[in-house]
Amino acid sequence: MFEGFKKFIMRGNVMELAVAVIIGTAFTAIVTAFTDGIVNPLLAAVGGSPDVGLGFHIREGNDATFVDLGSVITAAINFLIIAAVIYFIMIMPMNKLAEINARRKGIEPEEAVATETELLAEIRDLLAEQRGTTSTGRHAE
Repeated sequence: MFEGFKKFIMRGNVMELAVAVIIGTAFTAIVTAFTDGIVNPLLAAVGGSPDVGLGFHIREGNDATFVDLGSVITAAINFLIIAAVIYFIMIMPMNKLAEINARRKGIEPEEAVATETELLAEIRDLLAEQRGTTSTGRHAE
């Protein structure tokens, strides 16, 4: 029972996922501090209020109806920063390393995959050959 669990845990994908979760969690704190300390004050300056408060009230005088665009912008900036850092720091180097390892093993990069239109044209031509017609629908002579 424990041997199967050990094999599962030691599999590459699970370990990579665990590392990614830990790094992502730690990096989220950095990005949150950046947006709270730098981006939010800039948004507050644009909105003209001491808080981020970049938004509007659906019903004037009712704070419960405030649509806070500032928090949405902050969340989007958080997401974009985290996604960019993970892509450029983790994904690109891992892809490059996999490409280098594949070249060492003698595996060539895959040929360009045929588009759907090219595949359909090939199928059409093969069917036409089987029926003894040309691709225009006329019988071959």
